[in-house]
Amino acid sequence: MAKPNIHPEWHPEAKVYCNGELVMTVGSTQPEIHVDVWSGNHPFYTGTQKIIDTEGRVERFLRKYGMMDGSQAGSAASEN
Repeated sequence: MAKPNIHPEWHPEAKVYCNGELVMTVGSTQPEIHVDVWSGNHPFYTGTQKIIDTEGRVERFLRKYGMMDGSQAGSAASEN
């Protein structure tokens, strides 16, 4: 049995805002939640994620573990 008067108030329809725009509703102990990043604008989920290559480290990793096919190897060598 839950003890009375010790649990926070539950808001089943808490609104989540990102950049001032309502993006979803969730259950929470806060009535409003303001976030900077959510799945609708995160690069991983939107498909706009870019791998930042510093000094050819990505190509070196791919060559080392045989994950780069012949067409990628030629273009990587010509870029350096």
